[in-house]
Amino acid sequence: MGGMAAPDLSWQPSLLDAPALEFDRSFGGLRRRHLAEGAWVDHAPGWCRGADALFARLLEETPWSGREVRMYDRLVPEPRLTHRWRLDEGPTPPAELCEMAGLLSERYGVAFTQVGVNLYRDGADSVAWHGDRVARELPEAIVALVSLGAPRPFRLRPTGGGASIGYLPGPGDLLVMGGSCQRTWQHAVPKTRASAPRISIQFRHAYVR
Repeated sequence: MGGMAAPDLSWQPSLLDAPALEFDRSFGGLRRRHLAEGAWVDHAPGWCRGADALFARLLEETPWSGREVRMYDRLVPEPRLTHRWRLDEGPTPPAELCEMAGLLSERYGVAFTQVGVNLYRDGADSVAWHGDRVARELPEAIVALVSLGAPRPFRLRPTGGGASIGYLPGPGDLLVMGGSCQRTWQHAVPKTRASAPRISIQFRHAYVR
């Protein structure tokens, strides 16, 4: 599958990270935050250890591409790079991502068959307020995120506006949005004055209307 060459980004791995990839299979560090209207967010800091090596591999080997998004009456480049895999067809993602999908599927009782990666190259890369395009039409859905690289603010607010809440996921942190979250809340990764690169791994299940 075609894609862009690996971006030439300045990035410094942590000296404190584990030498090998490890997952908290017990989910012992996970804490749930209940939001309004049946939405919830799970946060497990450091769920994936050894995340720096995985970041470097994904940065180098992923066939990154840019997308266009509609803004009012025109298409504009989305300020981040992306790639998507489906576990049930076509080329599969790296084995580490398949293992993550299996652990998360077992934990949450859904089959995560869609895996995506988003690359935020610097503080100018971002994603605006949104809910998952298909999941926001459903009563409930689950979207899981694993963060690699530099910490970046991740914010949520009620759909239509209102006071927001925030997380600052660091390398290996797990965030899971569930219940009505995609329908009744929106999330965003806002621009920052400066930031080192970050990769967000997304896991989605098949949505049945």
